Amino acid sequence: MKLERGSLIVSCQARADNPLHGPQFMGAMALAARDGGARAIRANGPEDVRAVKAAGLPVIGIHKVFAEDVPVYITPTIAAADALAEAGADIIALDCTPRPRHGDTPRAIIAHIRALGLESFADISTLEEGMLAAELGATYISTTLSGYTEYTETKPGGPDLELIRALFAHISVPIIAEGRFNTPEVARAAIDAGAYAVVVGTMITNPREITKGFARAVMG
Repeated sequence: MKLERGSLIVSCQARADNPLHGPQFMGAMALAARDGGARAIRANGPEDVRAVKAAGLPVIGIHKVFAEDVPVYITPTIAAADALAEAGADIIALDCTPRPRHGDTPRAIIAHIRALGLESFADISTLEEGMLAAELGATYISTTLSGYTEYTETKPGGPDLELIRALFAHISVPIIAEGRFNTPEVARAAIDAGAYAVVVGTMITNPREITKGFARAVMG
């Protein structure tokens, strides 16, 4: 199942401390997102991937494996990719930054995903990382990590439209916009900047964080 051009992808994720954590809630969230017009779902971990498959949309699976001594945690190993494939992910996303990691190289993971007959989704934070991921054979390049790596942390709080434009100008691989797309207007701006599709997470699927924003505005 391929991603549609010009589509909305909804990230259905909840951390362990979130009341909505768990496959039952993420499965329901995926159904609601589908009914609202989403054309694909991004989910974390094999259990949640299995749950969101019920929505009948393409599933971008990630497998977060945290370690205290390295920053890379998004599908850092071939074993993590295999677990997602077994769970039914159609597309497997991975961290394609050059940062320290425990596990396998992006080159090895992308090649393995291709050998499984699935598509790969490269999470990057800079133009150079995106260009390298394209050379490695990634099916999609996503701006997911812009502003979240130590060398991009000083970027403005809004989405990195400049990176989308730069990627679109330099590579032919479909560019996915992800990261701080918190209004319909900026999501549309990503498409206008050259994005193939847009991923939105928190502002659709995290009512706790949405409530915090309203509470700060109302109560000061």
